[in-house]
Amino acid sequence: MRTLALSLLLVIGTAFASYGQKYGYIDSDFILENMPEYQEAKEKLDKFAARWQKEIQDRYVVIKKKKDEFDRVEAVLPDEEREARKLEIETLENETLELQQLRFGVNGDLFAKRKELIQPIQDKVFEALEKIANAGKYAFVFDKANQSNLIFADPKYDLSKRVLRELGVSIK
Repeated sequence: MRTLALSLLLVIGTAFASYGQKYGYIDSDFILENMPEYQEAKEKLDKFAARWQKEIQDRYVVIKKKKDEFDRVEAVLPDEEREARKLEIETLENETLELQQLRFGVNGDLFAKRKELIQPIQDKVFEALEKIANAGKYAFVFDKANQSNLIFADPKYDLSKRVLRELGVSIK
């Protein structure tokens, strides 16, 4: 009997405690798209990525030319020359793959640049959101962007525009 009463009290207490909680959500994509500094950082990042991608593509063009040339003359080359050219092509391919990893890998240059350019902006957004959430006594704030599991959200609980105002950004 005591266990049943305690369980019932716990369920009722939890129900009352969750009754007063406030929930909200943001759309971080919407917020970032409306921030000029994010757009500038994204453009810089895109330029780095394009430059690095071109650098890698240029290397692949050189490799293809060397392979085509090798395929044309392979039959008439002495064994030593054939092996030397194969080794040269393999070395170029390996160096290009390493460069690709260096630029675009998990801990590559693009990741580091993204962290350098974008992270401070995301931190500002988080600080503004934290200010709003604390002032409004929100228990939970969800992000509807980035493959969220948020299936439905009433627009009246969207805090995105408040976050932008907090950041001093006028909405388009």
